[in-house]
Amino acid sequence: MDRPVLHHTSFARPPSPIAAPLPPRRALARLAALMLCGLPLAVLAQAGDGDEDAQESPVNAPVLRTSPRLQETIPDSVRPQLPVFVRGDHVMGQPDIRAIIDGNAELRRGDTVIRADHMDYDMPEDRAKATGNVHINRAGNLYDGTLLDLRVDAFNGFFSDANYRFLATQAYGEASRVDFVDRDRSIVHDATYTTCQKGDEANWRPDWILRAKTIRLDQAEDVGVAEDGVLEFKGVPVLPVGSISFPLSERRKSGLLPPTIGLNSVSGVEYSQPYYWNIAPNRDATITPVLMSRRGLAVGSEFRYLEPRYSGELTADYMPNDALRERQRWSYSLRHRGPLDTPVGAVGLNVDVRRVSDNDYWRDFSPRLFSHGSVSGGQPQNVQRLLPGLASLGWAGGEHSVSLNTLKWQTLQDVTSPITPPYDRMPQLHWRYQPLQLAAGFDATVDADTTVFHADRKYYTQPNGKRTYAVAQISRPFLAPGGFITPRLQLHATQYQFDDPLLNGQTQASRTLPTFSLDSGLVFERDARFFGGDYLQTLEPRAFYTYTPYRNQSMLPVYDTAPNDFNFASIYTENSFGGNDRIADNKLLTLGVTTRLLNPETGAQAARFGVAQRLRLADQRVTMPGAPPVTERVSDVLLGAGINWTPQWSVDSFVQYNPKTSRSQRTTLALRYSPGNYRTVSAAYRMQKVTDLIALPSEQLDLGWQWPLSDLWGEPGSKNRSGGRWFSMGRLNYSLQDSKLVDAIVGLEYQSCCWVGRVVLERLQSSLITSNTRLLFQLEFTGFSRLSFGSNPLVSLQRYVPGYRPLGESTGIPSRFSQYD
Repeated sequence: MDRPVLHHTSFARPPSPIAAPLPPRRALARLAALMLCGLPLAVLAQAGDGDEDAQESPVNAPVLRTSPRLQETIPDSVRPQLPVFVRGDHVMGQPDIRAIIDGNAELRRGDTVIRADHMDYDMPEDRAKATGNVHINRAGNLYDGTLLDLRVDAFNGFFSDANYRFLATQAYGEASRVDFVDRDRSIVHDATYTTCQKGDEANWRPDWILRAKTIRLDQAEDVGVAEDGVLEFKGVPVLPVGSISFPLSERRKSGLLPPTIGLNSVSGVEYSQPYYWNIAPNRDATITPVLMSRRGLAVGSEFRYLEPRYSGELTADYMPNDALRERQRWSYSLRHRGPLDTPVGAVGLNVDVRRVSDNDYWRDFSPRLFSHGSVSGGQPQNVQRLLPGLASLGWAGGEHSVSLNTLKWQTLQDVTSPITPPYDRMPQLHWRYQPLQLAAGFDATVDADTTVFHADRKYYTQPNGKRTYAVAQISRPFLAPGGFITPRLQLHATQYQFDDPLLNGQTQASRTLPTFSLDSGLVFERDARFFGGDYLQTLEPRAFYTYTPYRNQSMLPVYDTAPNDFNFASIYTENSFGGNDRIADNKLLTLGVTTRLLNPETGAQAARFGVAQRLRLADQRVTMPGAPPVTERVSDVLLGAGINWTPQWSVDSFVQYNPKTSRSQRTTLALRYSPGNYRTVSAAYRMQKVTDLIALPSEQLDLGWQWPLSDLWGEPGSKNRSGGRWFSMGRLNYSLQDSKLVDAIVGLEYQSCCWVGRVVLERLQSSLITSNTRLLFQLEFTGFSRLSFGSNPLVSLQRYVPGYRPLGESTGIPSRFSQYD
């Protein structure tokens, strides 16, 4: 059996002026041994059987050690020290000067491999000239051609009649010539570029391909720039390219982003051309000029920053003249989070400011007017009409914490659905004291707050004013493995000062109230078996008692207070109100029980069932303005259940049952089924009747999904005969009470090997009587770019469809050793 024989050129022997055939090879393993020794040139030649010299010449090789890691990148400081290995059928040359290889010629240095029929390597110049079936592997990027002239380590030279394939995106193409500028940059002439992988058909051609006179590739920045070209899809030119940049990986890059073209029934034809500026690894900006045929020109911008201790975003949109509204339109927002260094330590700063030019802004434009992928048109049902202007400072040290807040709202009014603006807080100062350790196992906290409330008096009859309160509470938890008892005592003192007199003529008021509560519960456990599975079942009864005496609070204003929602969390609390303007005179006993099924090995919850009811021992006379006293002795019964029997299925339900009418006051039933990637279905039923907390009844069905159509019940990765996959996705919200569709998003996706097409129909309710409809279309060329018509449908799908995942999500850059040869 032929074995390779390795020879090393001797430094002691002077170079011969006439090249002679090098000796035959020894052991192939010696090649790696000499490479570890750092020797500059190793030569491997082919030999026949019976090579005695190969068997008799000893070489002292070091002991090799295994390594769990291979370096993906070679440091620049190490590259000049790397040895060069050459081999072939016939190798001739001058030691340390030149090597000429004929037949199966190969040169290796670091992460670069060159193969050819013939190769001439100049060692002092580190220059390789190769002809005939030339192949290069440069850190996983592959090139094939006919003629190569290259300085190996500098990777500077040219390649004629080349084919190429890039590791990161698996993109490939052809070129008449490739000029290698250095290890990271190259220029491809008369080039093609695509990520469509070749099929078995005889007349196969890529679904999409970029043809350009030149393509400049920068592997360091992971950016390609095509000039004087055209993008073809299914053989049809779809986008002429004067100059366009595209990514060579998932890294960010500066340059023009794909344009967005849309048609809106109000704004007309819309065209936006975003430009992305990758300022630094932790800073970037996007500037988006927009043209609306019926409104005019506009520009949007977004700036983001991320530092080790702080981060934030700044956006600004501006339209000098809206031809439809006959005025300028603008919006801006600022968000900042981070600490400030002060003599007392770090003080956290949080800013969240959002403002727009007028009340119609939310109706005419999206939440962000000109952000990339979202232009004017359809509105989400929950679009914000209350815009905050918040700035806060916070400090914490040991057992104390202090915060200073200012909050001013901008309310966007609609004559068909007016909103009562909330009170501004100008300012609010809050202090909290929480001792870390108290004797005898006690817990205690003290909160003090002073706030100046201000609002437009045309919306309120009560005066503006300043409210100061202090709340002290102490509790003693008694904890045991089988249960707990926690008595708690609170004292709430409040002082008001008003800008104008109340109806009784007072300009100030005060209130002091104690509250006592006792929370207790037991935990029982047993081993159980249900549906063939072993579980740990718990039984957790709970009793909660609270008492607060009555104080007349009917003359006090309501600045930040509203009734609590009635649910499993609020039924075990002392106050029936959220906020500090009303403290309910409660004398309540709440009884409940919960049982759970837990996985005995992981502790994961497979099922949960609970029931709770509140017993009122005395009337509640403290209510919101205009509300009658609460005299019902028995509350509605709360029933809840959650089932996660398998990771694929989940069920969650809630029922508020009125025992007097034997009917449900509120019902929620949610179901989710997710058997695999890109396969998810969720359905929900929600019903609520008029109660003390709910003014408008409703009954709705909600359905959301993402599911493959090519194989409804097969494996998630299966494809149809043409190699592509069809998917359906959407969300429907239907009002049973009004017998109409409220919101609807329905779409289709087609995924081929190298592109994804999306069509989405979106209809969203923007007010009680109006809605907006959009048709969104997008072509995504894998590893290259996206073309959107109407708007970016991914924005709507990810925002509204539960569990939606974009097709073809990146799995990361493969290792260069995956294409190692």
